[in-house]
Amino acid sequence: MLSSPHPHLSVHLSHLRHPASAAVLHVSTTASRRHLAITSSHSHNDRETLKNPENTTTATAPDSDSRIQNRIFRKHNDKSTVALLRHLSENQPPNPDVPEEGCSMSEEEKVQLLEMSLVRKRTPQFPGSIFVQSPSDVDVNSSLPPLRRLVGGGDDEVMLLKALEIRRSVTVEIFKEAMRRGKFGITYYTNLASRLPEFIDFVMIKAASMKQLPEFSKSSFNVRAKAVIDDSNVVSLIRWLKHNSLSYPQIGKLICMSRGNLDSIRHVAEWLKSVRVNGRFIGVALMKSGEDILDRNTEELDQIVGYLEKNGVRRDWMGYVISRCPQLLSYSMEEVKNRVQFYLDMGMNDKDFGTMVFDYPKVLGYLSMEEMKQKVGYLMEFGLTNQDVGRLLAFKPQLMGCSIEERWKPLVKYLYYLGISKDGMRRILTIKPMVFCVDLDSTIVPKVQFLRDIGVRDDAIGNMLVKFPPLLTYSLYKKIRPVVIFLLTKAGVTRKDIGKVIALGPELLGCSIAHKLDCNVKYFLSLGVPLRTLGKMIADFPMLLRYNVDVLRPKYQYLRRVMVRPLQDLIEFPRFFSYSLEERIIPRHKILVDNRINFKLRYMLPGTDEQFNERVRAAVERRQRFESGVVDADPLDSEDNDSMEERTSLDFLTSDYSSSGIQTGIAEPSMEQMMSSTSEESSEPL
Repeated sequence: MLSSPHPHLSVHLSHLRHPASAAVLHVSTTASRRHLAITSSHSHNDRETLKNPENTTTATAPDSDSRIQNRIFRKHNDKSTVALLRHLSENQPPNPDVPEEGCSMSEEEKVQLLEMSLVRKRTPQFPGSIFVQSPSDVDVNSSLPPLRRLVGGGDDEVMLLKALEIRRSVTVEIFKEAMRRGKFGITYYTNLASRLPEFIDFVMIKAASMKQLPEFSKSSFNVRAKAVIDDSNVVSLIRWLKHNSLSYPQIGKLICMSRGNLDSIRHVAEWLKSVRVNGRFIGVALMKSGEDILDRNTEELDQIVGYLEKNGVRRDWMGYVISRCPQLLSYSMEEVKNRVQFYLDMGMNDKDFGTMVFDYPKVLGYLSMEEMKQKVGYLMEFGLTNQDVGRLLAFKPQLMGCSIEERWKPLVKYLYYLGISKDGMRRILTIKPMVFCVDLDSTIVPKVQFLRDIGVRDDAIGNMLVKFPPLLTYSLYKKIRPVVIFLLTKAGVTRKDIGKVIALGPELLGCSIAHKLDCNVKYFLSLGVPLRTLGKMIADFPMLLRYNVDVLRPKYQYLRRVMVRPLQDLIEFPRFFSYSLEERIIPRHKILVDNRINFKLRYMLPGTDEQFNERVRAAVERRQRFESGVVDADPLDSEDNDSMEERTSLDFLTSDYSSSGIQTGIAEPSMEQMMSSTSEESSEPL
């Protein structure tokens, strides 16, 4: 059995009398209950007889006249068949034994018929089709049952909902056609139409209400929906928003937010452009500034902008602030004043407040007032006053964007585990507050583990972090590891001493290798310091590599040319470069020269001036006793009466001042020898 596309027609293939005969189609209708044989036009010799529905056997000897009367030859298409079926359905009385058409249809068939009855455009059909698929055909009423019979045949609510979905699909097609006329691409308006469910419903409701207007009383739904879309100017608005760098999801959300008032979108967007919100941030500001932004008056928005400008936020910063924190536009004027006053009460002036808002606009409008008070109270638990917190937030307002439970409490617990006290945490917070903004697991923990791997003791890691908090904000693979590798390979630091170097001088990890460390290493190597010796000097005084070469050079020249000290003194005491040349080295050297005494560098430079003067007075007394002949039996071996620094001073006294006329048993050098010695020292590389 071959089923026709029409649910009320069934086509039966009868047995063929002759193999060469053409196929004969027998059509039975439920309305007439009569079977008509439609013979192919190519069959000229054989004729089939009509079947009787009351009898299952085929008539064997019908009259020739009755066969001619009942025979209908197939034409080019189905129009003759449709006309005949309509004629038969009108002339024949309905059979009470046959159920109604609507009752014999399935739900799926009803939905298909509804779609065909509401379709907007004629569907292409193949030649010879007998099922009409478009309401624009003249005979559509004859091929499709009335909609009221379809709806009344089942659940009214379900069928109405299905009809509503079909009507919505028709509205979407009308919108797409309007976008197509506006020269939009098929992909763009297809994606955009999927984002406009509320606007499509608005068009449907508006088009349905227009039926009551006299000029649209006899118009179809398609005409009314098209009129609604054209009157709203939605196509031109979409083009304008797209020109202002809004994506189609943003455009779709804005159109749905407008609830049919599309002019408000353009009005608010123009205001945003007037306060220097440009580009894609217009769409961001419109969508994140609250659902009622399209209903707000521009005078209220101007008051908010004016109040912020009065409190230090410059006019040319306003676009940046609003684009990064559009929630400001959703607050009332009273709410904005309360938020601004919250920061001004912490001692901020207008300049600090304005720069804070510009650096991190979310500090003003992203959090609720309760959350802001909780975070300020938590920061004050470290021993900071309200004014200290105000200065801290003015310097690093990103702290207000961090969560107490997820970011601060785990960090404080981890720092306490490293041995850092509350005072140390306060120092970290005040010196480098960004530490409280970074992620603990991905940023801080790997760096601490790296310090342990290179030999830094656990009890020294906490002191390192308190001494140099920026260490926790440096990149492990781009900053810390390259410096450690440079010290091991280029600066002569051994693997045993690298942990000590980093623990004593964590500031080295913040120095540039190319512009600082490498230049200093090359300078010391140029002075004649061996690489291994340089590594020991760095292990003794890691800060040696942090000084500028322009600062190191004058000190070295004064040491060799004026003080006439050997390079070995510098190797033994590399901290010499940490003292000021004008305020410490030169004044104390002049005191030693005036008193005709000499100290090693480690005894000459450290200590206060009182300690140095006391040391000089003791050395002068020893020199005077030595000159007068009152000398102990063995001053070099007397550990009970003389300290180590006194014996060292005596060593320098007996060795360096032999040329000044003191009787030490050493021949005084000639003038030629002194000149040659001075020239040799001056010729050493600096």
